Amino acid sequence: HGAGTCYQQVKQVLHAAVPDRLHGREREMGIIRQFLREHVGGRRPGSLYISGAPGTGKTACLSRILLDCKDELAGSKTIVLNCMALSSPQGVFPAVGQQLGLPAAAGREGVRRLEKQLTARGPMVLVLLPSPPHPAVPAGLANALDLTDRSLARLGAHPAGGPRLLHFQPYTREQLTAILQERLGQVAGDTVLDAAALQFCARKVSAVSGDARKALDVCRRAVEVVELEVRSQTLLKPLPGGEW
Repeated sequence: HGAGTCYQQVKQVLHAAVPDRLHGREREMGIIRQFLREHVGGRRPGSLYISGAPGTGKTACLSRILLDCKDELAGSKTIVLNCMALSSPQGVFPAVGQQLGLPAAAGREGVRRLEKQLTARGPMVLVLLPSPPHPAVPAGLANALDLTDRSLARLGAHPAGGPRLLHFQPYTREQLTAILQERLGQVAGDTVLDAAALQFCARKVSAVSGDARKALDVCRRAVEVVELEVRSQTLLKPLPGGEW
């Protein structure tokens, strides 16, 4: 029973939840925090474009910061749109308008009403656009590494200037090892995955993708395999007296 509980705890900490601390992303988190201070806190319009391959910590960093800065952002309105659910980039405008309580309006009229609302006096509005479905969406979190080069160049010609760019590099072997060790360190008791296994996993994943979610998933699956083996051995264990 104790071993089973231990395996459950290990699998739990290896899930891709938002951790209290993100290893190897101190610089990126500092840039995002500074952006929020300058623009939301300072009531200045602006945009930040975050890019990077899947599993490099984009969403985790932003989620952690939003949790940590909840009090600072209390006077503003945060809107999170799932861009994958939108049929076209233009769908962002009515979706934001709906979140702000504006009456539905199509085309340019809807954009005009939204612009009027966003430029009027009132609380700052923070709009998050994760995973744009189309290169024309100019802000948010992107998995396409070349999207900035392909689609954001024209924004630089805008009078307000283009968005600030922040690219998340793939995690290195050392960073992945630190992430795995930190997660497993939350579980008391005997070590389920030894240091050599973690190093092996981190080395393999960093060589292919640097995807932290993949590394966590590989380790979690390894624990599941061990758990099944231990459980089957326990079931086949002979009874006292040598009887099965």
